[in-house]
Amino acid sequence: MTAVNLDNVSISLGSRPILDGVTFSVQPGESFGLVGESGSGKSTILRCIAGLLSTWTGRIEVAGQSVGDIPRKTFCRLCQMVFQDPYGSLHPRQSVQTTLLEPIRIHGLDRASERIDKVLTDVGLSPDFRYRYPHELSGGQRQRVAIARALVLEPSILLLDEPTSALDVSVQAEILNLLSSLARTSNLTYILVSHDLAVIDHMCDRFAVMQFGRIAEILDRRALSDGSAQDPYARELIKASLEYDRASLDERPPTFDAVTLEG
Repeated sequence: MTAVNLDNVSISLGSRPILDGVTFSVQPGESFGLVGESGSGKSTILRCIAGLLSTWTGRIEVAGQSVGDIPRKTFCRLCQMVFQDPYGSLHPRQSVQTTLLEPIRIHGLDRASERIDKVLTDVGLSPDFRYRYPHELSGGQRQRVAIARALVLEPSILLLDEPTSALDVSVQAEILNLLSSLARTSNLTYILVSHDLAVIDHMCDRFAVMQFGRIAEILDRRALSDGSAQDPYARELIKASLEYDRASLDERPPTFDAVTLEG
């Protein structure tokens, strides 16, 4: 049984196709990347899976069931999403404790305080952070709280919409290492949207290159280094990314490079 399966998923804005026949499958425990230029449809795919968009056609399955047949509360226990902006995704007037307590109450889970302590510890924060507000946290700490909120219901699938792009480079490395560690310890399945192929290389087993709402090619991570991509756009995207990385390598803090290359 696949963790997530998309079959011929399409969505249009008027006469303009946003997604055009997108098809791919993600296995349980796999990290799958979506890459491509802005407007290629990457984030739209996540929003369709998460139920934030409803006008798509085709079929989306999560854990072997059509998303339309899964009760919403059941779906939320299976699949959660982490957004790009860690400040915008947290309520500025709600403490960390309130943010984490809300889904626990909605789903009628027991041991609320214990669950909050555990999930904060899992994302590398002290339980004392439960009393803080978003404006009292750094960008990296806010994103850890956003990840904790996604994890508090113990889902098996996380949809990650550029979860490090709003953070500075050294903090990006910390969050990527955290996500990698959580994937190993909790057997999580990831679908990760990113513009940065170094992030894809660090995090993902396979990735899809998107262009104009379509999948140009689905590749193994090795394609980033062995030149095995066949689609012309995919080859150009990888080539451009490698050239950019070489040009900017000297400008990156050593912490990021060390963490990325260890992956």
